[in-house]
Amino acid sequence: MKQNVAVLGASSNPERYSNKAVRMLLESGHQVFPIHPIESSIEGLQVFPSLERLPEKMDSLSIYIGPQHIGPLIPSIIQAKPGRVILNPGTESEELEKALQGAGIPYMEACTLVLLRTNQF
Repeated sequence: MKQNVAVLGASSNPERYSNKAVRMLLESGHQVFPIHPIESSIEGLQVFPSLERLPEKMDSLSIYIGPQHIGPLIPSIIQAKPGRVILNPGTESEELEKALQGAGIPYMEACTLVLLRTNQF
């Protein structure tokens, strides 16, 4: 099933996992919405400066932001009400997980790239 997927912390650097995720999501036929406060274009896609600026509801939110930076973004993540949140390796945040549980938003600690490669996305 093709999804609307936001990539929080997307990067234009092809060596970064967040960029690899954008490319692999596109190759898998998903509609991808990169989110980064400064970038304007990633892999030819319009970049949105924040979750609040997304034009559509997201089926999945794939996070590539370290836990030390996630705190201020938690209210906007909860408000966006994604269908699920994927906490990629290194992004796990107890504070975010508690907020997601409280809001009834499913989440998983998993690697977006592995989920795509193994047809579990």
